Amino acid sequence: MYNLVKKILFRQDPEDVHYKVMKWLKTAYNSGVGKTFLRTNYCLNDASLEREVFGLKFKNPIGLAAGFDKDAKYVDELSCLGFGFIEIGTVTPKPQDGNERPRLFRLPGDAAIVNRMGFNNGGVTDAVERLKERTSDVIIGGNIGKNKVTPNDEAINDYDICFKELHPVVDYFVVNVSSPNTPNLRELQEKEPLKKLLMHLQNLNLSFPTPKPILLKIAPDLSNEQLDDVLDILKETKLAGIVATNTTIDRNLIKANAEEIAEIGPGGLSGKPLRKRSTEVVKYIATKTNGELPIIAVGGIFTAADAQEKLDAGASLVQVYTGFIYEGPSLAKNICKSLLSN
Repeated sequence: MYNLVKKILFRQDPEDVHYKVMKWLKTAYNSGVGKTFLRTNYCLNDASLEREVFGLKFKNPIGLAAGFDKDAKYVDELSCLGFGFIEIGTVTPKPQDGNERPRLFRLPGDAAIVNRMGFNNGGVTDAVERLKERTSDVIIGGNIGKNKVTPNDEAINDYDICFKELHPVVDYFVVNVSSPNTPNLRELQEKEPLKKLLMHLQNLNLSFPTPKPILLKIAPDLSNEQLDDVLDILKETKLAGIVATNTTIDRNLIKANAEEIAEIGPGGLSGKPLRKRSTEVVKYIATKTNGELPIIAVGGIFTAADAQEKLDAGASLVQVYTGFIYEGPSLAKNICKSLLSN
């Protein structure tokens, strides 16, 4: 059924389709029959699927990655699609429009997406107000970043604002310094600025009566030497875990012709072409840390086998995004079914 719907949807602008589908989901959720239908058909609850990671108890290990529900507008609705956790954001202190459209592109031949959204969101305050009103008990991660106009030497202030405001309404944090779509953001992955940022956030975290787990989201384009530096910093700052990985700027992974790639332009690549590299990074981190650092794996997960590959590589949890768009609303439930049968 979804394959037929997808053919129709994929003829339309990707960003327009996203908002259209989310509006449909909200309409269904707001009717009693629709909500029951969603939960019955797309949720799978079983105690053996539960995972305890960085002090939190997840109903299952399949999450929805940041970027899908940037402004926390659809948390309750998406919780009916079988996810064990949902990561909102990336949010910034002030609202921003992001980059000019078009900024979201499908590559169906590669089962991939290229985006250069640019942290488009309504600002952290609006997201906080929505999260205060949510009724579902799904675990929420808060993915935080800086505004485009904020220079890197003042970035700590932006992360500080987002952290303080979101702290009462999220279960864990993800520090995003790895998006390729905000100018110079990835420079914050360098050793000294990253250490300074994470130390500040961890000290801030410890000032709260109940500290929340903080994770770092990294790019797949880091070298092993850069990964080693990141892991040293995470150990020193005592962060709770790592999210591996964000989108890639590597275009050698896709089969689309050069003309099509050039027409799309810059942006982060996600989907099946990222699967192998993402798994390599997960495995490298798990090996270097002796499996002691919790890893949320994301990148190219379209099937239960893809999810199992990440878990076997050392991940504690996985997230989907592009696979969810290509495979449809049954993806989380299908992966959970497979995990139960293994």
